[in-house]
Amino acid sequence: METGHGNKYRQLHIEDYLREIPAEQGRETGVYAHEWITGNPDTNTDFWTDNLLDTILRSDNLNAAYKKVRANKGSGGIDGMQVDELLPYLRNHQGELVEQLRKGKYIPNPVRRVEIPKEEKGKVRKLGVPTVVDRVIQQAIAQELTPIFEEQFSDNSFGFRPGRGAHAALGRCKKYVEEGYVYVVSMDLQSYFDTVNHSKLIEVLSRTIKDGRVISLIHKYLNSGVMEDGSFHASIEGVPQGGPLSPLCGNVMLNELDKELEQRGHKFVRYADDCIIFCKSKKSAERTLKHVVPYIRKRLFLKVNLQKTVVSHVSKIKYLGYGFYRNKGKCRLRVHPKAVEKMKKRIRELTIRGNKWSNREREEKLRKYTKGWINYFRYADMKSLLEETDKWLRHRIRAVYWKQWKKVRTRYRIFRALHLPEWKVHELANCRKGTWRAAGMLNSVLTKTIIVDRLGYPSMSAYYQKLRVNY
Repeated sequence: METGHGNKYRQLHIEDYLREIPAEQGRETGVYAHEWITGNPDTNTDFWTDNLLDTILRSDNLNAAYKKVRANKGSGGIDGMQVDELLPYLRNHQGELVEQLRKGKYIPNPVRRVEIPKEEKGKVRKLGVPTVVDRVIQQAIAQELTPIFEEQFSDNSFGFRPGRGAHAALGRCKKYVEEGYVYVVSMDLQSYFDTVNHSKLIEVLSRTIKDGRVISLIHKYLNSGVMEDGSFHASIEGVPQGGPLSPLCGNVMLNELDKELEQRGHKFVRYADDCIIFCKSKKSAERTLKHVVPYIRKRLFLKVNLQKTVVSHVSKIKYLGYGFYRNKGKCRLRVHPKAVEKMKKRIRELTIRGNKWSNREREEKLRKYTKGWINYFRYADMKSLLEETDKWLRHRIRAVYWKQWKKVRTRYRIFRALHLPEWKVHELANCRKGTWRAAGMLNSVLTKTIIVDRLGYPSMSAYYQKLRVNY
């Protein structure tokens, strides 16, 4: 697809860009410009925000942005260019692109619409995939904006921030619960990223960023539009999820809510658009909800889904996949039942009989998924849950093998190779029961030791005990 400038791809050459700053500055360009600009007390500290575009277009910053995009991989945008095609084309178009950015003539491409199914049946999450060129530029912008806004962000905000994450957010929740804040307002911002008000976001950004060229460029990205089913759709609101700038813009907007909650003296935790406010009584939580909703609607121009926004005891909510309960005065974490069901649904998909995977491929997929799942939920108390899940998983694995041994002579050969008594070989080989019931009879044949130690399938409970963190 041709771009608006007549080139197939609008790119910049970033390879071999790292170079020395002049000797009198005594630093390499690997150091952020603001570190040496603001290091001198006599230097104008507004330089960084007043001349932000020049900082963004520094060669070392663009080089780091390219490397980040390449490392993240991902599919291409509407022009069809993939990440591995990026560098060869950069060598020929870097000068043109940088010049367009400096003069304010660069026009971002529309994003490619991708729909990801949500947990709720029939609902999807809409993502917008920028072209790889736009991802490099957005990443370069985000790398310079992040340290600026990090100084402004709330200590109770944890999503998409360096050095913070879901586990830190859960730790803060535990702290508040143990202090007696056991009733919560669980906020649900309806389609948050799709409904961000552009004017409000630009207003908030402009308070900090004084370089109008950067504000204009971000505004262009917000207004770049969406390509869906071959048709262009204008984007009059929202920040498309999928680009490097989206998480930062989302945090910048909701930082306004954070500051308001702090000013009112509330205890809260926010992870991206997932926010819960802690109170000591149900009446206090209901009063908080009544006063916060108008602020969100009238000042931030965001929509609150009142059907999903609830006031309840902390033991009844789901937050970041976890649930909470109290034991001997301490707040403990568990895996929320919805997260358990989601995990089992995925295991069913990985152990379905008939997906034509090799046993080795199935084992690798199961191991990768279960390790990732346990790594995330390692702070939860789930020993019994995983022991039961392991039994169920091994039953499903036995069913897969039984289905593969569909011929009687195959069963005779395998059972004899396992050194079973001949009467047992004859009984199992000629079994006419259904697959699930027959798999239950294989407990004494495909034992836990064989499935885990010899065939290599994961034991979730064993990995959990090895990784367990007493939070």
